Amino acid sequence: MGNSVSRRPLSGTQFVLEANGYTASIASIGASIRSLQYHGRNLIVPFDADQVRPFFRGAILAPWPNRVVDGRYTFGGIEQQLSITEPSRGHALHGLASWLDFAVVRQTTRRLVVEATIEAQPGYPHRVTLEVAFALDAGGLRTTVTAMNAGSIAAPFGIAPHPYLVAGDGRVNDWTLELPARRILTVTPERLIPLRLRDVNESDVAEFDFRAPRTINDTFIDHAFTSLDRDDEGNATVRVTTSAGSGVALAWAGECPWVQVHTADQPEPSIDRIGLAVEPMTCPPDAFNSGVNLNVLQPGDSAGASWTIQAID
Repeated sequence: MGNSVSRRPLSGTQFVLEANGYTASIASIGASIRSLQYHGRNLIVPFDADQVRPFFRGAILAPWPNRVVDGRYTFGGIEQQLSITEPSRGHALHGLASWLDFAVVRQTTRRLVVEATIEAQPGYPHRVTLEVAFALDAGGLRTTVTAMNAGSIAAPFGIAPHPYLVAGDGRVNDWTLELPARRILTVTPERLIPLRLRDVNESDVAEFDFRAPRTINDTFIDHAFTSLDRDDEGNATVRVTTSAGSGVALAWAGECPWVQVHTADQPEPSIDRIGLAVEPMTCPPDAFNSGVNLNVLQPGDSAGASWTIQAID
């Protein structure tokens, strides 16, 4: 057939939204925000359309965010074993939706709605449909995810996004972080298994207290935070800025009482600490085992969450 056959990019079907100086590129695999710019300035770490998405950049994480320890949990009295997708630590990482190909439901220049179904499978014998709506306006890019249990039995469920925020020039070490969280979930150093909640003002975890904005420097962060301070509308906001004051903010409502923050440390210098992962979560790491803030979707029931990424001038 020669070389005339058109080939879809590796990250799937591409969608572009534009409004009020913002441009968002969405890839259908994982309903991933592939890039987000404001007047040409990156607000997240982008990846190429014809690239296998690295490090879950911009993906939707469902039906669980973060880790299920050892990939094992018991639900409804039945022990389940998930595939181990984080071999280096031996956990099931970031759910099952991130490699699904989401189909377009409707699209305009400012709004996109896509959907996909998590089919019942070993370790997660549930069918859950996901609808992801992206809306772009002067307030930034708002993502709303709605999940519905399309199966016949109750299903455990959690959700989060996975953007790597970019304040501007430089790297994570150079930027200022404002993180309105009063408690941190401590973890084991090697496998990041949850230990216990601590107040960030305790002396031995005070390095993670970013309630007052300060420079991140060389602090390593890969932790979940909770007890979030919220504004009068119920939103919590993380802000990442440069020394000049420009940057990016991520805000979310009460459906997500947790947020995972990661300084994206990598052994390869070219990609080390080039963005700050900020992941509002409906439940903490290993919620399939702890049950903390875990949504249990009865057949036909729905649950959702939303968040907004906005430029700071």
